[in-house]
Parts: sequence; structure tokens; C-alpha cells
Amino acid sequence: MKTNINLFWILLVFFVALTAIYVGWSILDTGQVEWVGAVALGLCAVLSVFIAFYLRLVYRNQGGELPEDRGDADIDDGDAEQGFFPPWSWWPVLLAGGAALVFLGLAIDFWIVGYAVVIALIALVGWVYEYYRGNFGR
Repeated sequence: MKTNINLFWILLVFFVALTAIYVGWSILDTGQVEWVGAVALGLCAVLSVFIAFYLRLVYRNQGGELPEDRGDADIDDGDAEQGFFPPWSWWPVLLAGGAALVFLGLAIDFWIVGYAVVIALIALVGWVYEYYRGNFGR
């Protein structure tokens, strides 16, 4: 993780230098600043700072190196609980189909959205209440 943090600080220096070169070159070539490229390269530098700062905060809050970050770690070193995912569930597939139909309706014609929202809501309710009925009911 520390390598990634250092990489984004290096990218910050690169983009700041590239922005300065780009602005200087455009002034020499046309006599004025070409603002679209200068702002885009400057925002790349700002984005590098944001990512480096976020990675630094995550590294500090996780308490150092995780087993996933070490090259000599075993698989058993980082086998924490990842969550519960219901087996044999078809509700996520139906929900994805409903969401796809919503976007299809927005792209093609709006009447499809009404049917798609109904399908998506049925799938969402079915997925949420999957363990309250049938074989897996509690």
C-alpha cells in the first residue's frame, strides 16, 4: 500500500510539471494559454492528490500492512468473514434484468420504464424477504 501512495505522489509531481510545460509551450506557440488542456492536466494533478490522501488515510486507519499487501503471506493469514451470500438465489439476476430494462427504457422509449420498475421492485422485495418463506424460512 505504501508503494501505491508513493506512486500517486510521484504522479502529482509529474502532472504539475507536465501542466507547466504544456502552458509554457502553448504560450510560446500561440501567444495565449490553451485552457482546456491546462485545466485537464491540472485536475489530473488534483486527482492524484485526492487518491494519495485517501490511500494514506486507509493505510493509517487499518493499522499497517494487511496480509494481502505482503508478498510472503499465506492464504490463511487473511481469511476473515467476507459476508453472507445466499446460495441458489435467482433474485439478483431478476433485479439486474429489471435494472437493464430501466436503462433500456430510458434509451429507447419511456413506456418500458414503468414495466421495468415493477419487475425491479418485485425482484428487490423477493431478494430481501427470501429467507422469510419457503425452505429457508425462519
